[in-house]
Amino acid sequence: MDWNLQLGIVFEVAAAMLLGGLIGLERELANKPAGFRTHMLIAGTTALMAGLGLLLLQNFGNVVEGDLIRTDPIRILEATVAGVSFLGAGVIFRSRSSSPEGLTTAASILLAAGLGVAVALHAYVVAVGVTLLALLVLRALHSLERRIHKN
Repeated sequence: MDWNLQLGIVFEVAAAMLLGGLIGLERELANKPAGFRTHMLIAGTTALMAGLGLLLLQNFGNVVEGDLIRTDPIRILEATVAGVSFLGAGVIFRSRSSSPEGLTTAASILLAAGLGVAVALHAYVVAVGVTLLALLVLRALHSLERRIHKN
């Protein structure tokens, strides 16, 4: 295996962790159940899985002739969404006297996973842009939401 490809995946995981960490930091500052480290690890894991999937395609796609091996990169995304959704469900809870809580954090976890995939696919502009949009939604719109509920 090419060392440069492997180092590239490590760089992508680090970049995804950085972006996921920005969203996680906002959740941490808001004292939510899944924060800085959780979002970093989720974004990094999805970048790793997507990167390894691409490595598999590159390394073994031409090894076997015929229809013996079929590659479908969409399966990586499906598995990522399924696994991350399980984690997201764990942060949603409901007490007897209130409505469900943790839905925004669960959504931010799924978004962090998407960031990891975007970085692994070298869609850096998408990843950074979505990170900024997420921070805008989580921080700026939260302030607006509080003002609406006060009135």
